[in-house]
Amino acid sequence: MSQGEILTICRETIITGVLISAPFLIVSVVIGIIISVLQAATQVHEQTLTFVPKIIAAALILILLGSWIINILSGFTENVFNLISNL
Repeated sequence: MSQGEILTICRETIITGVLISAPFLIVSVVIGIIISVLQAATQVHEQTLTFVPKIIAAALILILLGSWIINILSGFTENVFNLISNL
């Protein structure tokens, strides 16, 4: 296995990880900012207030995008196994 093939696998791994985690991270950041603004406006500084909406949002993302995430992961796994079998 050459260095180019190894770098290709590493690049695909990073891209796959970013694709899978991006929806969760983006929604969590947006919810965090919204709740922070509401907390600043109402002066209610309860630290546990941000966890419940983020958990609910993550569950909804998993329900809505679960099949897409599985397709991305299975495609990546097939590519890696094909590269391994070609050795």
